[in-house]
Amino acid sequence: MKRVLVTGGAGFIGSNLVFHLLEHQPGIHVVNLDALTYAGSAMNLEGLPDSSRHTFVRGDIADRPLVKRLLREERIDTIVHLAAETHVDRSIVGPDAFIQTNLVGTFELLEAAREVWLLEGAVPPDETRFHHVSTDEVFGALEPEDPPFTEDHLYRPNSPYAASKAGSDHLVRAYAMTYGLRVTLSNCSNNYGARQFPEKLIPLLIMNAVEGKPLPLYGDGMQIRDWIYVDDHCEALAAILRYGRPGAAYNVGGGNQVTNLDLVHTLCTVLDGAIPQSPHRPHEHLVAFVPDRPGHDRRYAMDIKKIRSELRWEPRETLESGLRKTVAWYLANPDWVAAIREQPTYREWLDRNYAERRAMP
Repeated sequence: MKRVLVTGGAGFIGSNLVFHLLEHQPGIHVVNLDALTYAGSAMNLEGLPDSSRHTFVRGDIADRPLVKRLLREERIDTIVHLAAETHVDRSIVGPDAFIQTNLVGTFELLEAAREVWLLEGAVPPDETRFHHVSTDEVFGALEPEDPPFTEDHLYRPNSPYAASKAGSDHLVRAYAMTYGLRVTLSNCSNNYGARQFPEKLIPLLIMNAVEGKPLPLYGDGMQIRDWIYVDDHCEALAAILRYGRPGAAYNVGGGNQVTNLDLVHTLCTVLDGAIPQSPHRPHEHLVAFVPDRPGHDRRYAMDIKKIRSELRWEPRETLESGLRKTVAWYLANPDWVAAIREQPTYREWLDRNYAERRAMP
C-alpha cells in the first residue's frame, strides 16, 4: 500500500480515514476523489497531518475515463471505496441518486480498476487491492432474540439505500470471482464522530440541543443499533488493508447494542456535562417522539468475531467516551457547523423531512 485512492474522501468517514492514513501510515500518498456533493466539504480536509502526501481531485466515481487516468498517472495500487449516498430517509424520498452513485458508480470504478490493473498491468496485479466499504443494512433487520449478523448472513435489504449497497457488494464479489480482481469488503454498523453531516441522528441532536430545539426521535425510539466511533472504524479499515485476506469480508461494529432512546439519553447526559451553563439542561426534556419513517428496520447487530480473531482489531471507544469526543468536536467547531447549515439544500432537506412530522402525544 503505497499509492491509495480514497473515493468520497471529503465526506464523513472518508475524511477521517484520510487523516488516519496520513498520520499512521508514513510513506503512503493519498489521492482523494470526491464530487463534493451536499455531504462532502473541503472544510473536512483542513489541517491534514501532511498535506504534501495528499492530492485532492474533484470528480465523480462514475467518470470512468477520469478514474482510469488517475489510476495510471498516480500509479494507484490501492482503492478504498467510500463514495456513496448513505442517508436512508433521502433514499426513500429520492432513490435515483442512490442507484446512480452506489450501484452504477461502483460498477464504473470496478471497470476502471479491471482495465488498468488487470488488462493494462499498470501496477502488478498481485500488488493491488480494491476495498469496498459497505453497511450492516444490507442484511435487513433482526428480531430481538436473533444472533448478530455474521459475514455469511443472507442479504435482505429493506430500503432503497440498503438495496443499492447490497447490489454494489455483489458487484465487487463478482469482479473478484469472474476477473480475479483482488478485493476485500467490510460491512460496518452506524458511525458517529467528527465531521458527520448534520442530517444524521447524532450531530442533528447535538446541534438542536445546543439551541434548545426539539430532539426528534422516530416512533417509540426502541430501534436497536450498534454504534461505532469513526476513528475505530478507520483503524479497522487500515487493519483490513494491511492484513485482510483477498476475497474476504469483515463485519465491523462497536461491540454494543443500544436503543435509540437509550442513545439519546446518554447523549443528553454528555451534553449536560459539556455545557453546564446551558439554559436547556437537562437536555432530555427536549426529546420529541415523531412519526416513524417507512420500513424502519427494528434492530441491527454485528458479530465482530472474525475481524477480532484474524486481524486482532478491537473498538477502543465505549459509546459514552465516543459521544464525549463527538460533542467536544462539534462545540469546538462552530464555523464548520455554521457553514453546513447555511447550505440551501441542507435547510430544504430539514424542512422537507421534519417540518411535517408533528410530535406525537
